[in-house]
Amino acid sequence: MIELLQFRHSPYNEKVRWALDLKRVPHRRRSLLPGPHMAKVKKLTRQTATPVLINDGEVITGSACILDWLEARYPEPRLIPAAPDLCAAAMALQREFDEDITPRIRCAVLDALLANRRYFARIFAEAESPLSRGFYACIVPLAAPLVRKGNGISGPAAVEEGIAAAHAALDRAATQAAATGFLVGKEFSIADITVAAALATVVRPENSPMYAPRPVAPAFAALMARFARHPGADWVREIYAKRRVASADFEGTSPY
Repeated sequence: MIELLQFRHSPYNEKVRWALDLKRVPHRRRSLLPGPHMAKVKKLTRQTATPVLINDGEVITGSACILDWLEARYPEPRLIPAAPDLCAAAMALQREFDEDITPRIRCAVLDALLANRRYFARIFAEAESPLSRGFYACIVPLAAPLVRKGNGISGPAAVEEGIAAAHAALDRAATQAAATGFLVGKEFSIADITVAAALATVVRPENSPMYAPRPVAPAFAALMARFARHPGADWVREIYAKRRVASADFEGTSPY
């Protein structure tokens, strides 16, 4: 059976989960803890990023590569537009967010989460037992400098740049989706999944796998409040409500 190694509440992993759920691909999902995950993932892939998809010994890394793999083997519903111009536009938008915009937004998100070690642990160790979550919370302060360095959180300027990137991305989503409700053409596509998953890290749509556990820690609540009334946030909530077929993440074997 296909296995997905993932982080909870990561936009890149959420992209893959969304596609797997839409296509109803039977698979097993295993959540890893940021930091302790490194040895396992590096052994499999010679790098340390998630998501990682494993199928009969074949290992695919990176959300874009995994989505290409899924689209080729499970073509329904189609997520990459058939028309060459729309395909090019969707893939360009995915590449721009994957390589530039999402990493900048992530600086602001991780900085706010790291302000409260217990909430950071609750977000990323959601699948663990309360005891394991408590232990992980204890090591978060030790891992925080590595998390900051590995994600380019070099200081307040990087955090402010992340906040500005989120505002700009929300502006763009609201404008670009105004005509049809979608970012590329008249159909739901990988462009919508990519942008919505990235922006879900600050919007946190209810009844979704990216919902922020309550009560929300103060620093992260303040970050969410910056974007809550933005028209682009309304688009994120709407696309999640209409197109995200799962209301929560799961651990273990898929229910379909």
